[in-house]
Amino acid sequence: MIKYLLLLTTILSLNQPIKSQSPLEGRWDITITMSGKEVPSWLEVNHSGLQTLTGHFVGTGGSARPISKVNFSDGKMSFSIPPQWETGNDLSVEGTLQGNSLGGTIIFPDGKNYSWTGVRAPSLRRTTAPVWTQPIRLFNGTDLKGWHATGENQWKAVNGILHSPKTGSNIVTDDRFNDFKLHIEFRIPKGSNSGIYLRGRYELQIADSKGLETLKDQLGAVYGFISPSEMMAKEAGEWQSYDVTLIGRMITVALNGKTVICNQEIPGITGGALDSKEGEPGPLLIQGDHGPVEFRNIVLTPAKSPL
Repeated sequence: MIKYLLLLTTILSLNQPIKSQSPLEGRWDITITMSGKEVPSWLEVNHSGLQTLTGHFVGTGGSARPISKVNFSDGKMSFSIPPQWETGNDLSVEGTLQGNSLGGTIIFPDGKNYSWTGVRAPSLRRTTAPVWTQPIRLFNGTDLKGWHATGENQWKAVNGILHSPKTGSNIVTDDRFNDFKLHIEFRIPKGSNSGIYLRGRYELQIADSKGLETLKDQLGAVYGFISPSEMMAKEAGEWQSYDVTLIGRMITVALNGKTVICNQEIPGITGGALDSKEGEPGPLLIQGDHGPVEFRNIVLTPAKSPL
C-alpha cells in the first residue's frame, strides 16, 4: 500500500501543469527622470517556485539589492525594498508592462516621486571570437588629453601618473568602446576607495582590502554582482594592477597577476553608471569621488566591432 501511494503521488506530481513564464521575467534597463535629468537603473525579475516572482534592483547608487517579492497582475507590477545608503522609508516601485516596455513611478526613501521607463536588456552574447586590434595608451602621462571630468576637475598628470589628490569628480575617456582588454595600474592610500567603470556601466571595485574576505564590495569584485575567487590585495600605498577582458557581458579579471574572476557574466549595470544603454559602446570611467587615488600604464586593446 505504501509503495502504491508513493507511486500515485509521483504520477500526480508529474501531471501538475507547469506554470508558464511570466512576461515580466528577465532583465530591464531602466531610466529614471529626475528633475529633467536621465538617471540609470536596472531590474531583474525571476520566478521562485510555482507562483512567486522575486528579483534584484539597482538604483541610482549602491549595489544590486534583493527583492523578496514582485507583485504582478493584469499588467501591473510593484515592489518595495528597504533603504540601502539612503535614510527614510522603503523604496517603492510601481509600473505597467506594455509589450517589451515598462514604465511607472518610483518613490525614494526621502518621499520624492519620479517617473521611469524600462526596456529589455540585451543579451550581449557574441557569436564569434573577438579579433583584437592595436593597443591604445589611454593616458599619455603628461596631460589629460582624451579625458574629461564629470564636474569640477581635480585630476592632474604628474610624472606619468594620473593623480586625484582628493575627493572630487570622476574622469571619463572621450572615446567609447565595445569589447576590449584592459591593463591598468593603481595605488590608493589607506582607507581610500575608487572604481573603474567598464563601458561606463560596470564597476570594477578598488578598495583597501588587504586581509579582508572576498566580498562583492571589495577589491577584485564587479561591485554588487561578482566577488573575486581569491583576495590578492596588496598593502595600501603599493602599486597594484588589473588585467581585464570584457566580451559582451562576460568578464575575466586578473588582480596583481592572479585570475580572480574567470569568464563570468555581469547581469547588469552597477550603481553610479553613466547610463543604462547596455547595447551601446561606452567609455572608461574612473571614480574620483571616494578619496585620493593614482593610476598609470592605462592600456586598452579594442576588439573589432562585435557581430
